[in-house]
Amino acid sequence: MRHLTGTLFAVTASTMLTGCLATQSQLKHSSDYQTARLAETNAALASERAERAASDSALAQQLGMVRGDVTALRNELQAMRTEFNAKITAMEDGLHFAFPVNFAFDDATVRSQDEASLARFTKVVQTYYPGSKVTIEGFADPAGSASYNAALSLRRARAVRDYLVRTGLTANELGVIGYGETRQVTPGASGNQPGAELNRRVVFVIESRGQKSVAMAPTAVRP
Repeated sequence: MRHLTGTLFAVTASTMLTGCLATQSQLKHSSDYQTARLAETNAALASERAERAASDSALAQQLGMVRGDVTALRNELQAMRTEFNAKITAMEDGLHFAFPVNFAFDDATVRSQDEASLARFTKVVQTYYPGSKVTIEGFADPAGSASYNAALSLRRARAVRDYLVRTGLTANELGVIGYGETRQVTPGASGNQPGAELNRRVVFVIESRGQKSVAMAPTAVRP
């Protein structure tokens, strides 16, 4: 009887010990699994952050951005598209801004209705492109001689430059060039003809760092 009792105790103790060891093994396996999963999650998060940073960096480079938050700049540009019908394009030579800054026939005076868009443009340059060169390109409709229109388009670019200086930009940040009657938006339209006002305009290029923004055209006039 004592032998049987001792045998049963030994079997029970062995079973309990085996169960305990099995439980410890399971716990260790579970802990190792959780550690591995946590490591995978952290690696995935790190990869996502790296991809997001690379994406933001690529977008910033595409936008020619000098400083600031990419999302904020993107929202600012979209607001300009919505409010001022701006056409903003990232190109090899820089960021091109074209929005309604137009002129009366044979005139180089900045219109009051264009002041809001110019003020917004100044804000974008000051916030995201401090110290960058901005080239103001002037154009004219085809009425008159090519030489007269080249000079008129340059006066328009200068008038806008002077206005931007008054709104807070510095003169050494701003370059001007007159392209005369070249690159017409509405080919052949002049005076009071439909679409002629679109030919009497200025557009802007925020230059990408290390690159020149404007290729000289045969009829282009610089100061």
